[in-house]
Amino acid sequence: MTELAPDHRYTIISSDAHAGADIPDYRPYLATRWHEEFDAWADAYVNPFADLLAPTAYRSWDSERRLAENDADGIAAEVLFPNSVPPFFEEGSLVALPPTEAEYPRRWAGIQAHNRWLADFCAKVPGRRAGVAQIFANHIDDAVDEIRWAATAFAPFGGILLPSLPPDSGLPPLWDASYEPLWDVCEELGVVVNIHGGGGIPDYGDAEVARAIMLVELPWFSHRSLWHLIFGGVLEAHPTLKVALTEQGLAWLPRGLETLDWFYGRMTLGEAAEAKFFGAAARAMSMTPTEYFRRNVSVGASFLRASESELRHDVGVDRIMWGADYPHSEGSYPYSREALRAAFGNCDPSETQRMLESNAADLYGFNLEGLRAVGDVIGPTVAEVAVPLPVEEYPADSTCNAFDRHQVLRSW
Repeated sequence: MTELAPDHRYTIISSDAHAGADIPDYRPYLATRWHEEFDAWADAYVNPFADLLAPTAYRSWDSERRLAENDADGIAAEVLFPNSVPPFFEEGSLVALPPTEAEYPRRWAGIQAHNRWLADFCAKVPGRRAGVAQIFANHIDDAVDEIRWAATAFAPFGGILLPSLPPDSGLPPLWDASYEPLWDVCEELGVVVNIHGGGGIPDYGDAEVARAIMLVELPWFSHRSLWHLIFGGVLEAHPTLKVALTEQGLAWLPRGLETLDWFYGRMTLGEAAEAKFFGAAARAMSMTPTEYFRRNVSVGASFLRASESELRHDVGVDRIMWGADYPHSEGSYPYSREALRAAFGNCDPSETQRMLESNAADLYGFNLEGLRAVGDVIGPTVAEVAVPLPVEEYPADSTCNAFDRHQVLRSW
């Protein structure tokens, strides 16, 4: 790769951002038969999310103001996950439990309304936003049809958000044959299957201690989809399926993959008890878990910490994509330049370029050369990012995880 000049500006693609309509703005995207029920729901709804009630709530849906803030932060393009509450939901769809059969028709209408609003939102700035479409696992035929629609409605296309499958949801696990049409269409169309932090959690209830436990356990429920896809044979049967693990941290992966490889080894070890009683699935695998990861999986490393960046070669520089997590309070706005210095100040610029630009462009289909007209104006320079940010210079008024003053390498 050509050595980057100090005055070269990075064309930054954030692999993790969030958007959603203000609740009344979903109405036009619903079929008229839902309007009366939507009006009653919207009138009675009390939003539980402080960020969607704050003066900065506009960041989820105001295209022009959002674009101006991205430009000021040096971000040329974004992959957009959901943020606000879709019609007929009680909470944000990232953490919502799957619908019951009775709830499904209206919840499905609400998800489709969000997807269509998001397609229009992305189209307002062609090439700079890749929307992530939402589906449910209840009716796979509906999901497949929605994916085919989304693949033509979004350009670039951020893929799909893996449907939430918490324990005891009543839905089949990811390795069930009923999901084969889902994997088939995603592989056929090159659609990324995104596993975002917060998905798959059970209902903890509203007790204060339960919510604390939820925060501690939340990453684990997102991670577990990875070994379900590996040991479930999904990545074996679908060798070109693209998977992205987003906003789940990075530090757990080296030890996590080592652990999965250990289990795989025991399950395929001749007369070992693990092989005799638990090894049938592993014996059907042609590769180790780490090899599947390196072939199929990318990591949306939101607000990458300095301590995590040091693990980039263990995870794979070609697997990592930086993310700002705009507009969340744990995200890097308005200090993304400082966050980049904290994460990449000690990295080779050619590696930084891959993690900021080409990895996400290749995975999600951004036209990187077209985006350079933006990046060449707003992006931080190689020389700017190459100056490590001392801890004492971390922004005092930021709650971004990139600026943790006592960085812990979490094991999950």
